[in-house]
Amino acid sequence: MLYFEMLLIAVGLSVDTFAVSISTGLTIERIKFRQGIRIAQVLAFFQALLPFLGWLAGMQVTRYISFYDHWIAFGLLASLGTKMMVESFKQGEEKKYNPLVFSFLLAMAIATSIDALVVGVSLAFIETNIYMAIMIIGFVTFLASMIGMLVGKNVNGKFGRKVEFIGGLILFGIGLKILIDHLL
Repeated sequence: MLYFEMLLIAVGLSVDTFAVSISTGLTIERIKFRQGIRIAQVLAFFQALLPFLGWLAGMQVTRYISFYDHWIAFGLLASLGTKMMVESFKQGEEKKYNPLVFSFLLAMAIATSIDALVVGVSLAFIETNIYMAIMIIGFVTFLASMIGMLVGKNVNGKFGRKVEFIGGLILFGIGLKILIDHLL
């Protein structure tokens, strides 16, 4: 897999984290830089860990389903991308939460990284350097989280829905590209 494609996957995966970080910036009016770094580190760690775990699981079954792997990768990425696009149109409720409490931050990190687990399974079916992939995913997520908190402090929350739609579109497009590459 090319570096550019991996970067696009990382951007698509970091959309949930970006949206949560915008909410964090909106919720905590005077978030300190150190607090933002801690939040971004935890979110990035889990966003990088779960694709690795998914890749490990996918590697265990890849030899049994190698004939259909491109269809599975397409199905997982396309369904995930479609879900993200559909979710971007739903109206969210105002939620009161405190991402500075570690137990809440941990739950938030795992919740925003579940899609990364699915992507990790998909990465096992295509030729990719998983270590490079998780480094890119973690780095992009960290940046997206820091930028999201900054945006949340300075802009209203309507921006996050458009970004979530674009992230879903990117994941769907990458799944389609994998399928087309294998069929041609």
